[in-house]
Amino acid sequence: MRVVDFGNGAKKNVKKRNRFVWIGLGITIFLSFFGIWSNKDIINELRQAEAMDILNYQVYSAFASMEDKPSLYEEITQASIDQLKHIDNPDLTTPQYWGQAKGKNVILIQLESFQNFLINLKLNGQEVTPNLNKLVRESLYFPHFFQQVGQGNTSDSEFVVNTSLYVPKWDAATMVYSNKQLPSMPKLLAANGYQTATFHTNDVRFWNRNNLYQALGWQTYYDDDYFGNSDIVAFGSSDEVLYQKTTDKLLDMRKSGNPFYVQILSMSGHHPYNLPKRKYNMELPARFENTLVGNYVRAQNYADKALGQFVEKLKDTGIWDNSVVILYGDHLGLPKYTLSTREKDLMKEIYGREYDVQDMLNIPLMISIPGVSPQIIPTVGGQTDIFPTVSNLLGISMKGNIHFGQDLLNHSTNLLPERYYLPSGSLITDKGVFVPVDGYDDGISYKFSGGQAQETAATPKQFDDALQLLRMSDSYVQSLPDR
Repeated sequence: MRVVDFGNGAKKNVKKRNRFVWIGLGITIFLSFFGIWSNKDIINELRQAEAMDILNYQVYSAFASMEDKPSLYEEITQASIDQLKHIDNPDLTTPQYWGQAKGKNVILIQLESFQNFLINLKLNGQEVTPNLNKLVRESLYFPHFFQQVGQGNTSDSEFVVNTSLYVPKWDAATMVYSNKQLPSMPKLLAANGYQTATFHTNDVRFWNRNNLYQALGWQTYYDDDYFGNSDIVAFGSSDEVLYQKTTDKLLDMRKSGNPFYVQILSMSGHHPYNLPKRKYNMELPARFENTLVGNYVRAQNYADKALGQFVEKLKDTGIWDNSVVILYGDHLGLPKYTLSTREKDLMKEIYGREYDVQDMLNIPLMISIPGVSPQIIPTVGGQTDIFPTVSNLLGISMKGNIHFGQDLLNHSTNLLPERYYLPSGSLITDKGVFVPVDGYDDGISYKFSGGQAQETAATPKQFDDALQLLRMSDSYVQSLPDR
């Protein structure tokens, strides 16, 4: 019989193998640490992930998010924010349009996935958005207006518009900021005698809105419990149902005699734009059929039709003439990164040039104000600017409310930091869109009119200021008391 010796020799071999395993593991850890450490200063998250590799980047981002430390609250003042944005002291003069709409209702209509190129667009001679086109001719229209949302998309837009703060770096605002006592437009207007309510046909728990709405201080919300599940389009009742049932509530709110502030979220234009055939309102050119671009255009054409019906009801009931009505897109609908070659060709046909980042982030803003003549205002703006603009029109001071936006009716220049859809360090100025590669020095500038710019859209100081503004917003919100 053969005897196998598992004695000292075998033990030595096991120890030797274990030593090699530990050495290999140590080398792996060292290389991972070196990959993270040597690339942590890259501004662009996409380039950072490429340089570190995706697993190392996930480890880095997890630890980086936990290590974000708030600055002292006292270090963040409105004066320091305004200085970074080159805003003059507003206390020195009475702003233009101050109190122009004092005591009026405020109606914010947030249009799902609505981009600015749809305005005045015609396909085969047919207007895609005839009702919005008419409103543009009757309102203050801002063609150089841009989204500032992050991972939360629509819910992030609700957060940004109502707080004039930036979205967090690592997650949706609803997920990380809804436990805070947020200064907000609903709270400020309620303190000045306004009723407040928000309307959305989906479940309020979607994207943690039930907690966000408490943090923002909405007095009332209406979700699918109110709107029901009839005439479903996308993820809830159609925009026609949304606007009809919202009108009923606005008429009830008017009876109190106090003005109201409401935010209305459309949803029928939601990705992937599978509009039911019963809602078709236009015939697409054959080349647009069965494409994301074509489906998007058709869905937004329906959203425009429903909106037009709502506007007529507001006018017929007299609500329109006693209200500031603000319409804007919540976020992009057609990310350039995911379009097929055929779809990019369709966008090139629409624009007459290549579709790029400056187009992708461009959403419309229009403001209808009783007694104010229509005008096209070329000032660059973003979603953080809506709150201070509304406050000026109502004659309600924002003193004591830290905000990162500015009144678009009193400032001709702007600086808009961007996150998520563009890497950190990206910003929008009066000259265009700036996107860093590894940092500022190799950054790329894009003209509003299309293509890359020869002249840089941002100076090194503007680049640094934009990053500082983001850090200040992060620190300010983290410093707020918990609810």
